[in-house]
Amino acid sequence: MPEPITSANLTAEAVRAALRGISGPGIEGDLSTSRQISEISIRNGQVVFAITVDPKLAHELEPMRQAAERAVSRLPGVNRAIVALTAETRIPPRPQPAHRPHAPRTGPNTVPGIRHIIAVASGKGGVGKSTTAVNLALGLASQGLRVGLLDADIYGPSLPRLLGVTARPKAAAPGSKVLAPLEAFGVKVMSMGFLVEENTAMIWRGPMVMSALQQMLREVAWGELDILVVDMPPGTGDAQLTLAQQTPLAGAVIVSTPQDLALIDARRGIAMFRKVNVPVIGIVENMSYFLCPTCGTRHEIFGHGGAREEAQKLAVPFLGEVPLDRELRERSDSGRPVVVSVPDSLHSGIYRDMAAKVWHAVSGAAAARRPAPRIIVE
Repeated sequence: MPEPITSANLTAEAVRAALRGISGPGIEGDLSTSRQISEISIRNGQVVFAITVDPKLAHELEPMRQAAERAVSRLPGVNRAIVALTAETRIPPRPQPAHRPHAPRTGPNTVPGIRHIIAVASGKGGVGKSTTAVNLALGLASQGLRVGLLDADIYGPSLPRLLGVTARPKAAAPGSKVLAPLEAFGVKVMSMGFLVEENTAMIWRGPMVMSALQQMLREVAWGELDILVVDMPPGTGDAQLTLAQQTPLAGAVIVSTPQDLALIDARRGIAMFRKVNVPVIGIVENMSYFLCPTCGTRHEIFGHGGAREEAQKLAVPFLGEVPLDRELRERSDSGRPVVVSVPDSLHSGIYRDMAAKVWHAVSGAAAARRPAPRIIVE
């Protein structure tokens, strides 16, 4: 007699067994044995997987997707099941009307309750994009704004570590498929890192990534926000381009380091956003220089000023220079972002200045100066 399923022995095999008999047009056999099922992710009672289908049959297969979610949700130990339909196809560019960076985008893709959505992006990884996104969001919050932060880097989610948040999101209401975002330092946060184990390899195809991102954007109870900061995946591939097309972005911040190789990738990022008519708010030069804490000597390890010169060439604003700093790295790694843990530091001032420029760009007015409580982390 098989062992009964409990939360302690919930496995991918048990999930597949629950899908026995569920099928639809274009599905090989039923879902329990189909090779069209992606890797099944299980964490703390949450089950996530995708079904690869013919995009032409997506509408017909929606009942099958819902049936799969219901079947998995009934398993003992499952608190929430997320099943997405995905397809191995490229989404063609969607023409969008030109718009002003001073006004929020409107239309069918607008997210209710969110006035402005901005992307923090980089042409390549390892340039400090996520650290910039976190401190920029906290800089915006320090001005009294209602801020959200979405970690769209599915393959390498960094926000749980950068913010020191390890809790699991819960349903916004009993029985609801909408999740309540977590909160850190007064900012609402959502990340795939909250839903899967830190060491889990996210071996997902682009369409499945897009489905997960759209769920995190539109099936989260963000509430009323002045601005949502999206930490984009690095690079300029299909997932990044599609996210830029299908998210109502008011603008993008490009993060680069001073070296020529990084700047080449930054140009690609700017070209991508321009292709889909997303305004580039400005460029940030991260790791701009190193100021020796002992002797005070300035060392330009990766060169200096390349991002500023690139901004001038491409006619986009330059938002500022962020120097290399050991304390910035240590506080980021320990979940104590510098803007809130050392609010009077050089770096905090730089990030708050960038935040003021970003808010001015998207709102068309000087950033709100309402006094806000200062959060200190010892």
